[in-house]
Amino acid sequence: MGRYNYLFSQLVRRELRQKYKGSALGVLWYLVNPLVLMAVYGVMLGPLLKAVNYQDYPIFILAGLLVWLFFSQSLLAAATSLVEQSSLVSKVRFPRATVPASTVAVQLVPLMAMLAILLPVAVIVRGNGSPSLLLLAPLIVCLFAFTLGLALVAAVLHAYFRDVQPVLTATLLPLFFASGILFRLQGLPGVRSHEWIGTLLRWVNPIAPFIEAARSVIYDGRAPAALTAVYVTCAGAIALGLGVVVFRRLERELVVVL
Repeated sequence: MGRYNYLFSQLVRRELRQKYKGSALGVLWYLVNPLVLMAVYGVMLGPLLKAVNYQDYPIFILAGLLVWLFFSQSLLAAATSLVEQSSLVSKVRFPRATVPASTVAVQLVPLMAMLAILLPVAVIVRGNGSPSLLLLAPLIVCLFAFTLGLALVAAVLHAYFRDVQPVLTATLLPLFFASGILFRLQGLPGVRSHEWIGTLLRWVNPIAPFIEAARSVIYDGRAPAALTAVYVTCAGAIALGLGVVVFRRLERELVVVL
C-alpha cells in the first residue's frame, strides 16, 4: 500500500482544489455552515421558543455539529465518489478504496478548522482547560475509522445501486434530530418518564455516542462515560473492518457496473 500513498495524497489534493476552486475564502466557507446552523437553532430553541435552557448553548450545539457534519458530509461525498471517478477506476489499476477514503480525509480539514476556533472559546468561556481535552485525539481517530468504514460500504453499494445516495440523504435528515445535537437525549420530556426511549435513541443511533463523547470533552470538560468510550472504540474498529470486507468483496465487479 505504501506505493499508493502518492496517489492517495493526490486524490485528497484534487478534492480540496475542486472544493475551494475560485473561492476567495477557501476553507473558511466550511465554517459558515455550522455557524449559521448554530445561530439559527440557538436563537429559535433558546430565546424564541424557550425549548432549551443550556448554559453557553452555542458551544453546546457546535460541539455536536462538528461531529455530525464530518460524519454526514463524508458519507454523502463518499457515496458518489466511485461513480464520479469511474474513468479512473475503470482504466487504472490501484486500490479502489483510496477514492472514497480520500473524500473522508478531505472532511478532516473543516473539522480541524472548526476545532481550532471552538476549543479556545470553550476553554475561555467554559473554563474547560482540563487534561481531558487530550482525549479528542483518540476520539477523532475512532470517528474517522467509523465514518470511513461506513463510507466504503456506501460508495461500493452506490456503484451497484444508484439509489443508495438518495436513500442516505433522506435517512440523515431525521437522524440529525435524533442524535442529541440540539439537546441531551436523556433530557427530553418523554424520555424522563420513559428511560428506555433515551437508551434506545443513544445506542441504536450509531453516531449519537460520538456526539456525546465530543460534548463531554469540549462542553463539560470531562472524560466521556466508560460505556460511551468503549462504544466509540469498538464501533470504530468494527465499522472499519466491516467496510473493508464488504468493499473488497464487491470491488471486483466495479469495472463492469460503473
